[in-house]
Amino acid sequence: MFRKFSLSENKWNETFNVLIKGLKCYLYFWLILSFFRIVFIINMHDYISEQSNFTDIENALFLGMRMSMQTVGIMVSVALFALLLGRIFSVRWGTILMNVAVLLELAIACILFAARFPYYRVYHSGFNQMLFTAVHEDWSALFQTMIEQFSLPVRLSGAVFFAAILFFLWKKFLVLNVSKILPEHLNGRVLFLLIIFLLARFSLFGGSWSWQSQIDWENSAITKDAFLNEVILDDGQAIYRAYRMQQRNAGSNGLSYTAEDVKQFAAALSGKKTGNSSIDHYLVKQAQGAIIKKPGHIFLIISESYANWPLLDEYADLHIADGVKGLIAQKDTAYCSSFLPNGSSTVNALMGTVTNFADANLYLTTMVDKMKEPYSTATAPQMKKLGYAPNFYYAGPSSWENIEKFTKAQGFDNFYSRNDLTETSKGSVWGADDKDLYNFVLANTDESSSFNVILNVSNHSPFEVDLKANDFPSGQVTDALAPQYRNDEQLLKELGHFWYADKMLADFIDAMKNKYPDSLFIIVGDHADRYNIEKNPSMYKRYAIPFIINGRGISRNLLPKDAAGSQIDIFPTLVELIAPKGFTYYSVGRSLTLNNKIGANYAFAITNNSIGKTEEDQFIPEVFAETGTTQDSAAILQYADAIRAVSWWKAEYGDKIDSAVLKLAADSQ
Repeated sequence: MFRKFSLSENKWNETFNVLIKGLKCYLYFWLILSFFRIVFIINMHDYISEQSNFTDIENALFLGMRMSMQTVGIMVSVALFALLLGRIFSVRWGTILMNVAVLLELAIACILFAARFPYYRVYHSGFNQMLFTAVHEDWSALFQTMIEQFSLPVRLSGAVFFAAILFFLWKKFLVLNVSKILPEHLNGRVLFLLIIFLLARFSLFGGSWSWQSQIDWENSAITKDAFLNEVILDDGQAIYRAYRMQQRNAGSNGLSYTAEDVKQFAAALSGKKTGNSSIDHYLVKQAQGAIIKKPGHIFLIISESYANWPLLDEYADLHIADGVKGLIAQKDTAYCSSFLPNGSSTVNALMGTVTNFADANLYLTTMVDKMKEPYSTATAPQMKKLGYAPNFYYAGPSSWENIEKFTKAQGFDNFYSRNDLTETSKGSVWGADDKDLYNFVLANTDESSSFNVILNVSNHSPFEVDLKANDFPSGQVTDALAPQYRNDEQLLKELGHFWYADKMLADFIDAMKNKYPDSLFIIVGDHADRYNIEKNPSMYKRYAIPFIINGRGISRNLLPKDAAGSQIDIFPTLVELIAPKGFTYYSVGRSLTLNNKIGANYAFAITNNSIGKTEEDQFIPEVFAETGTTQDSAAILQYADAIRAVSWWKAEYGDKIDSAVLKLAADSQ
């Protein structure tokens, strides 16, 4: 009696065929994403921490499969839309368009899967916000790097070939005869539709029944292992995470401070009362008086990927940082090992050292046309007041990140780039070799007092320095590595480029001292977080960079033992070293000579014995030194918020702290 269902048999069968194709598509995509996840874990198992066990892997796989239901649901929706669109014309066209959609989705999935491996090796993360940072990069150089270091043609060809195989299997899977399971009775049909409903519901909420219990990229880190937490997100989910983070940045640049918040933070930074509505009122400082005799030349060297970990005693046998370690051993050198970059990329270091603003999700290099004058905190104009001609030297092209226009807009008199150099070696797509850059600076420096920022690029992928021609002791480095790393040619190349950057830097300082003995040198890395020997380095080894001051009058005990900082603290430290008492200057950061005990950036904070994330409600430190002064968690978080809030407002809205400014900006959007 159930055969007399109100929906005609033809209509039902037609609807069933569409639904069964969708169900097949769903199962196929779900299996593929789960297969990708398993292969990635097997291939990259070295990144799993020793503390993790098989249960952690099981949990990551299970939650990953649940979350992938949402990705699969979107992929199936695209395929079914193509099917229904084609069926407007005919059943045949519906099948064709669905197959085209499935083929494209498989190709995209395979390409992303192929890219996931090198991406994780570089960033220790699935696809993240660095995808959007790449928009501002030199695309030709980036493309060349992908070809030379990451074998783009091979990976792309392999991905396309694998997609073709998967599409072939999909065609076989699609034509499987399921007529025997065709529900002929009402109960069967209701059950089938219930299954479709359940899959749709779970897909909508990422493997959960409702939004209240939904797990997404913000709360999916259920294991204690960073690698497995990234594995939970499939490539689609990871890209969505990157998109959402970028979207937050675009909306008030990810920051939601009110005018009153900014005023409170500015007051907390300065120790002044909140009655004034001028940011500069809170940022203005008076120098305490020169600590050393005013040097003739000052060189701030921002060295590409110069992390602090190679300077640690446990890596001494590698001998890849002997140049700078020799410098640190000198009596006229001060060294702070508790130091953070301004952000995760070179452009963050550029913005921080040029403007002295903390990273606040603003791409200042893209805002040059709006810059009528340098910010009050900008380094170059203030160094001019101290009698120094500001010069900027960059090993790469002047077009990168709008760097020439940006530095000149912020007060640098002279800008030199790759076009100005005489290259004795081929360099790389990112710029000239360090040796040629330093030789140019050496030749271009004359008797007149100068402040020089030097930004090099050699220690950057695709790592093309001729290490053999520069006498890199590869055998010595290989012998010092643990057995499991000795056959890793890529790691050896990376360590070789650190050795080269270190040697060229030390050679330059020696040569410049011979020419101008009264020179002062400040050395920092632009960032760390690119490569380590360990697959799971500690937070300190992964993110910390060195801060080194060398020159006449500098002593080892110049900086307090509990000093810590970040790149926005470089300029105020320099001013307090050389400026006469009462000299007026503006900065967000604070001098390390005045016992600055906290360094912070976009996501982390550091003290002299611990480092931790500032994105959480509570600062949970990872201790890296047995001795040191424990800092108050609330004070650390407040400082991190304060430097970002003040930098964001000053860069985006100017000096006046007024809620009307925010309203006017919102109305104009």
